[in-house]
This record gives sequence, structure tokens and C-alpha cells, in this order.
Amino acid sequence: MDRADIVHENFLRRVKAGDFPAPTSRMKAAEAGMSATALAELFHAQVQSRHLDRHARKLQARGQGYYTIGSSGHEGNGAVAAALRPTDPAFLHYRSGAFQVARSQQVPGQTPVWDMLLSFTSSSEDPISGGRHKVLGSKALAIPPQTSTIASHLPKAVGVAYSLGLARRNRPEHMEWPEDSVVLASFGDASLNHSTTQGALNTAGWTAWQSVPLPLIFLCEDNGIGISTKTPRDWVASSVKHRPGLRYFSCNGVDPVDAYASAREAADWVRKRRKPAFLHMGCVRLYGHAGADIQTVYLTREEVEANEANDPLLHTARRLIDEGGISQDDILALYHTTDTRVAAAAEHAISRPKLATATEVMAAIVPPARQVKSRNGPAPKVRKAAFGTNDMRSIAEPQHMAKLINFAMTDLMLEIPELVMMGEDVGRKGGVYGVTQKLHQRFGAGRMIDTLLDEQSILGLAIGMAQNGFIPMPEIQFLAYLHNAEDQLRGEAATLPFFSNGQYTNPMVLRIAGLGYQRGFGGHFHNDNSLAVLRDIPGVVIICPSNGHDAVLLLREAVRLAREEQRIVVMVEPIALYMTRDLHAPGDGGWTREYPAPGSKPIKVGQVGVIGDGTDLAIVTYGNGTYLSCQAQKQLAEQHGIKARIIDMRWLAPLPQAEILENISGCRSVLIVDECRRTGSQSEGLMALMAEHRINRVARITAEDCFIATGPAYAATLPSADGITCAAQALCQKKG
Repeated sequence: MDRADIVHENFLRRVKAGDFPAPTSRMKAAEAGMSATALAELFHAQVQSRHLDRHARKLQARGQGYYTIGSSGHEGNGAVAAALRPTDPAFLHYRSGAFQVARSQQVPGQTPVWDMLLSFTSSSEDPISGGRHKVLGSKALAIPPQTSTIASHLPKAVGVAYSLGLARRNRPEHMEWPEDSVVLASFGDASLNHSTTQGALNTAGWTAWQSVPLPLIFLCEDNGIGISTKTPRDWVASSVKHRPGLRYFSCNGVDPVDAYASAREAADWVRKRRKPAFLHMGCVRLYGHAGADIQTVYLTREEVEANEANDPLLHTARRLIDEGGISQDDILALYHTTDTRVAAAAEHAISRPKLATATEVMAAIVPPARQVKSRNGPAPKVRKAAFGTNDMRSIAEPQHMAKLINFAMTDLMLEIPELVMMGEDVGRKGGVYGVTQKLHQRFGAGRMIDTLLDEQSILGLAIGMAQNGFIPMPEIQFLAYLHNAEDQLRGEAATLPFFSNGQYTNPMVLRIAGLGYQRGFGGHFHNDNSLAVLRDIPGVVIICPSNGHDAVLLLREAVRLAREEQRIVVMVEPIALYMTRDLHAPGDGGWTREYPAPGSKPIKVGQVGVIGDGTDLAIVTYGNGTYLSCQAQKQLAEQHGIKARIIDMRWLAPLPQAEILENISGCRSVLIVDECRRTGSQSEGLMALMAEHRINRVARITAEDCFIATGPAYAATLPSADGITCAAQALCQKKG
């Protein structure tokens, strides 16, 4: 017999017999501030959640529902919802069905059972995801959808909490939640051990230790087991109780009054003090982990039956009978009526339309555009005061890329008050390469945030702030450092519009110093020439400038894309070109550029750069490849009579296919120069593009499939100007 049916029959039998588990707390509901009506409403929410679990399992068994992770045993989180405001943003654990139903009771006009069944059956009418995933979530209930099973949503919950404090001084135009909100982030005891959770807890404590406002409750729903692996006894409490910067609260989640009292105490403490807390809620897991998982494979029957005997619905029913004046028959009537109603709704839900085409599924990859206030740029006096005399003088002279990016960021921050930067060393130090120098002095610590050394937390901070209306510009110090945090982009940032059907977004501009060609510094940790991890994330825009002029215009367009079109944009800045001034000979200044004044003609999405007008050869490249190709272009013309044009892609995702094809038209041969590795590089996509359009005289030169060395061999595995020249000669001499 299915354990869900056993739990169901046990409830009916024990309520009828008046056989309830022993009380876990002597506190009465009234003493906790919970009226009899509120207790009855909570029970109704718990019952609805239980029957949603039961019928979701039945639908899955019939092939008409998908991937069930039940909330049964965790219904105590409904009491947490009752203790919070319905406007408090809640980033929920996947066992939070009762929380969503209980919160819906606080907002008129909600239909939680129907909404959740539409999600469980993947109907395109699902009001949160549009049929893309079985998720909890509701825009009306301030519950952004989460698909994480490893608590990867916790760093962005920290970011949202941080944004609430910052918004009191710098309110963003599109603020999502009230300034006095408390953020809730729930997760399971097994996920406590994940590095993402540990990083979020550490970041919250680190921030609060410095008296920075961070109104956040971490809710750990501890059922003592992660899939099949038991959590060591007292592990959660022992590992969290004495963490600096966090206030610890605990409760027994099977008892609704104990859960409500502790949640209310924690919420009041956090709301008043604007500091983070950890609420440790004991739970039981009544079914298997998910789907057809059978607990008796890894738990003894006695352990399973002990959990079932401690069913939180029995605890709430006992309290209603003892304190609410409700009879056993009333309890059973409500339970049966709810069962019938949920069953009927489930049968109706399976008939509702589903997504059917790739176009329908992909419709939410790109978020909707939004209206923004028109800004005309900073007033001249304000701009002059911000830059200072020396920089105002420098701004009129050709400069290298790093200096021009700095100027651009200053102008952007003057123009857009909700633009905020964060990262390791970006503030007082001004960045490892000085790109953010003076910005802390110009705009203060509230907009130039020196973070702790944790890339997951940097990106989580940015995602959370973006979700609450800011335009974050996080910096990852080196491309190789992204890899320990890439899931924040892949699993959280890029998926939010997709799984919320565009209702929630987290636009940002992520700046990453990267690629190779640094002389004698750092090896592969500081010279990472692989962008594959970014290129395959749906919806992410990737930019790579080759010179300071383009970097300025591309950065402005990136901010526009984030601010107006709610896009996630990654700008990969070639480290080796930051300070590069010369092109062909020392002192020629051939790679410096003048600063494009605010309001200059932009570089729009997909607009490539073209250098030269030769028709013998088209070189398609980007970043350092453009710089090297310009050197090769001169050699080819002067020494070999080959007239080449260079197509600087600038945009690496989406690939500017139409402009590339247009600008190679009329050229006899095409050479692709890609500084990334041969495997997984942009060159593979470009070669496929050429093949699909029957362009036959094409070759590519790439980096070797190798990490980058330190010392004299720093560029040995990378394309060079001489290598480009040789490859171009061979291609142009090729017959056919």
C-alpha cells in the first residue's frame, strides 16, 4: 500500500477515535497571539496542501502530472506564512505548499489549489510559470518561483534583504517590495551542508557584523534526512547556533502554535532590528523524497511509522478540538470536503491546455521590456565636480581601455541613481587593474560595494538587488573565478524570467576581466580563455570589446539593455588590452581612443565593427583577436599584397549572424581568429554558420586545447599576429 494512502487512512482513523499524538508544547494558541479562527484557517491550509500532495501523486501515477515533491509533514511552514506579511518576499523550499496556501488566505481573490494544480499538470494556464515547470510561486503573494533543490536561491535572498536597506537611501525606480519587508528563505536540513548555503549564511553574518541592515530569516525545515542520507543528530543546531551575526530561533514544526510563536518572534525581531535570523523548524517527512521514492528501502519500518504517527495535521486537529471548540466530526467533514474539491479540480486541471511548440516554451527566455524614466544625463556642473579637474582634462585626450571604461562608469552612475557596483576590491582600491578607481570616492560605499571574497555571494547580491529594482553591475575579478559561482547565472539569474513567465526579472550587467595574453602573470587562474560556460546559457547577452571606444559604447548599451529590456548582459573585458596603447610600434598610440561623449551614437545589439575594406580576405574575430588581426592586416598588405578587412564581432551571444554574413560578402576567403580554445569556442559556431551558408573558402585559427602557462610561454598556446599572417597566406593561396 502507498504510504500516502496509509497516512491518509491513519488520519481518518485516529481523528475518529480521538487518538492524537501527545502535545509538544503547553503554550495555548491564544497565548501565542493566534485566535481560534486563525488556527482553523491554518488547519484548512494544511489540509489543502496535504490533498494537493495526494492527488499530485495520483496524477503522476497516471502519467498526467509531473515530478512531485510533496509538502506532507512540512505543513508547519503554513504557520510561518501566518506570522509574516503577505508582502514579505518569500524564496521557498520545494516543500512549502502549506506556506503558499496559508499566505493566499491573507490576500483576497486567490485560488491556490487551482493555481498549484495547473502547475503540477504543466498547463500553459499556470499563473506562475506558464507550464514550464512544476513550481511553487505567485506574483500576487510575493513568492518568486524557485526550482532549486540545493538552496542556490539563498544568495539572492541575501541580495534582496541588502537591497531593502539600501533602498531607504537610494530608492530604485522599479522597486518590488516595501522597505520594511522581511525576506524569508527556506531550505532543507540536507541543503545546509551545500557550499551555497554556507556562503549565504556567512555573507549574511559578515554583513550584519558590520551593522549593515539585512532583514532576512533563514528557515531551515529539518526533517532529519536528505533523500536517503540521515542528517546527524543535533547537527543543524550545533553548526548554526553560535554563528556570528545570526540570531538563532527554533520550533517544532509539527505543532502549529509553537511554529507560529517562534516564527512571529523571529519576524518581529528581524523587522525591528533589520538583522538576519535563523529559524530552525523540526519537521517530519511523511512520503518518500519525490515521486515513487520508497522510504522503507533506506529507513526501517519503525522509523517510517514513527514519523507517520507524528503527523502535523493530527497535532493541529487536536488543538482545534481542545482550544477551538471544533468537533471531531467537523474536522473529518472539512477533510473529506477538501479532498473532494481537490480531486475535482485535479481532474479539471489535466484537461487544460499545455505548451506544445518550441516557440511557446521559449517565449519567456527573453523578459519583457519595461518603461523607464527618461534621463538626459548628468548636469555639466555635477559631472565636472564628480570627475575633477585632472580627469576632465584627460577626458579630452586619447586613453587606453581601462581609463575609458572608468569614465563611462562615472557618467552612467551620475545618470542612473539605481546603478550599483559590487565585487572584490572594486571600492577603495579601485579594482585590481584600477578600472573602478575613484568611483568609491565619487559615489560612496552604498553604490561601490566592497564584497567579501565569494563569487557566489557577489552574484547572489546582484541577482537579489536586481529583483528589487536596482541595476547591479557586479564584477568578477578574473574569468576563472566565475566557475565556482556559475550556477548563480545558469540556475538562478537566467531562469527567473523563464520560470515566472516574465513576471519576475533580475537584469544586470556583469563585468568580467578575462581572456589571455597577460605577460608572466598568474597562469590559467588569471588568463582564462574559455567562454563556453557563458555561451550556452539561454537568454544571456555576451559582449567583448577590443578597444576603449567600443568598450564605452558597448557598456552604455549593456546598461540600456538591463534597464529597459531587463536583460542579463555579460561584458568580458580583455585584461591584456586594458592598458594597451600602441599597435604597431612603441609610442605610436595606435590602440588609444578618444572618449565618446554621453549621447554619442550607440553600438546596438548585433552591430559588428569593420576595419578596412579589402576583398581578398575577411577576418572574423573579437577581443585580443581584433588587436592581433590589425597587426597581421598591415603585414598582409605590405609584405604579401593581401587586402583584408576585419570584422570585430563585439557581440558573442547572440551571435551577430546577419551582420557577419553581410560584411564577409564579396571576400574571396574567410579566416576566423578565436583566442579561445579550439574545443567549445566561438569558432565552432562560426564554422557551422559558414557551412550552413555554403561558404567554402574558410579556415580558423584558435588557441590550443590547453591551459595557459606562466612565464615566457604565456602566449605559446594562443593565436599570434604572425600565426594569423601565415594562416591567411595559406588560405588565400588555396585553390578553388
